[in-house]
Amino acid sequence: MRQLPLSVRLHDRALFASYLPGPNAQVLAQLAGLAAQPRAGFWWLCGPAGSGKTHLLQALCAAAGQGAQYVPLSELAPYGPAALAEWQGARWACLDEAAVVIGKRDWETALFSVYRDCEERGACLVIAAREIPPQLAFALPDLASRCAAGLRLTLRALGELEQLAALQLRAQQRGFELPDETARYLQRRLPRDMRSLFAVLDELDAAALAAQRRLTVPFIRDVLARP
Repeated sequence: MRQLPLSVRLHDRALFASYLPGPNAQVLAQLAGLAAQPRAGFWWLCGPAGSGKTHLLQALCAAAGQGAQYVPLSELAPYGPAALAEWQGARWACLDEAAVVIGKRDWETALFSVYRDCEERGACLVIAAREIPPQLAFALPDLASRCAAGLRLTLRALGELEQLAALQLRAQQRGFELPDETARYLQRRLPRDMRSLFAVLDELDAAALAAQRRLTVPFIRDVLARP
């Protein structure tokens, strides 16, 4: 494959082991099973923002190993639909943020080519979006019907207690403990989606490391109050 200007790197913490299953244990098990024993097919991964679609796609690529490609379509957009041809021939193709290109005929034509390439070679294709296919305004009926016929994997948002456990799991993997009181403080003060919570937790960890402080509520209050 030719080297694109786009450099897609997997997040080193995006692993199956770092994803708190919560209500999504079945989807997690299905994807982990696919990574362990790949088989030809097409899967549509959907769920609300912050439910872990990107995490699971990257975890799938990390577990599947060589030949697995993670493609964030929003980052690919500046290169035009022809850039999708770079991923034809991949053993695994994991396309994220599909809604960014659905409805654009040229992009859908390129996406359909990836679909047909995977189908003909017996490769694995996973496409992720917040919506299920019938909720998207496809420009190509053939692509719409193929996507609607794919095996659907639906994620659900974590509840309050599950969010707390996910924050503590993230902290544990970063090498520190996050007391319940501190985690609940973050939940009260920040948007209740895991992407936002994880991003702030990572920033707080870096600030605590620089200041040689523990992540206590007073310290977090001071950091969040900074411009």
